[in-house]
Amino acid sequence: MSTAYRNRIQEFKVALAEEKINLKTLRELCFNGIPFEGGIRALCWKILLNYLPVDQTQWESFLKKQREVYSQFLKEMIIQPGIAKANLGLSREDVTMEDHPLNPNPDSRWNTYFKDNEILLQIDKDVRRLYPDMAFFQRPTEYPCQLILDPQNDYETLRRRVEQTTLKAQTVNCNRSGVTNVSSPGKALNLYPSNEYEVLPNGSEAHWEVVERILFIYAKLNPGIAYVQGMNEIVGPIYYTFATDPNSEWKEHAEADTFFCFTNLMSENRDNFIKSLDDSQCGITYKMESVYSMLKDKDMELYLKLEEQNIKPQYFTFRWLTLLLSQEFLLPDVIRIWDTLFSDQDRFHFLILVCCAMLILIRDNLLAGDFTVNMRLLQDYPISDVHTILTKAKELQDTS
Repeated sequence: MSTAYRNRIQEFKVALAEEKINLKTLRELCFNGIPFEGGIRALCWKILLNYLPVDQTQWESFLKKQREVYSQFLKEMIIQPGIAKANLGLSREDVTMEDHPLNPNPDSRWNTYFKDNEILLQIDKDVRRLYPDMAFFQRPTEYPCQLILDPQNDYETLRRRVEQTTLKAQTVNCNRSGVTNVSSPGKALNLYPSNEYEVLPNGSEAHWEVVERILFIYAKLNPGIAYVQGMNEIVGPIYYTFATDPNSEWKEHAEADTFFCFTNLMSENRDNFIKSLDDSQCGITYKMESVYSMLKDKDMELYLKLEEQNIKPQYFTFRWLTLLLSQEFLLPDVIRIWDTLFSDQDRFHFLILVCCAMLILIRDNLLAGDFTVNMRLLQDYPISDVHTILTKAKELQDTS
């Protein structure tokens, strides 16, 4: 470790040791990247995502309260429906004229259960393939959720619920444009080839199952948006950062802390996922067009070239902006970009600067390429050095 890096870690330690953390100083430090050592990054993200208060004296009581709230969500949304399902058929009182599987009443518990299953199947499909090039999400967590995995429990967990539903029902896939694709039950049986995912022994659970639970609870608590494909790509890096925290006291609570940080980030970003807002000023179309307006301002020649080739911003910036670039780079690079994004007070404006920087950095290739070549460049971005991209984005910010 170089002396400069050691000094940098020291600067963070000093900033984080203040009783009342100076947000301005911390943001400036984080902007140039946050060290992983000593759990500094995980802690800074919790502050930057407005989860932890700046007053350190409040942390202990605040965290205790938030983690209890999350346990309550687990009990109400996963454990209780699971118990109710396990009791059905055994206990006659549950199968009444008022509430039975074919009851058309929208308030029926069964109706809710089936609706939730549609969302759960979509989440399940997405989280199982989270960062397939890394073994992390398939590995067992050191801190499986005891509330859920207690061997005394004979109720339906999310995993068992998915397995049973997949066997019995068609798999429903609702994509971002609201189109519902239904595949046949025959295909559903082969959704997960048996050799693809190692089945973990009883009492343990893989990291992807934790992510699944976070997303399912988020969907239940936010019925207006529920779950939209791609949210898994936003939870993934946050959960990974917290679940690999070298400080085990924090690491143990990665699930609850990720849930609240994700919820906070989504409260700023959720408009991108709501189709009915696409064309409003807070919707995704406006943001995609902002990338081109900024490009027009910074590099007219490149802007005109993309216009002339009819390369519309939605062809590539939709994914860049909604998923905060999480699909364009390898996970360590995504995390490094997010250090800077989270530290900027206007993080989503900075994201537009980053997208613009990405275009300007490959301008020579784009100016020389035809439509097909350029689309390939934009769909599979060629520069992997995120430091160069962030430096360029900062330069654009300073000259605007």
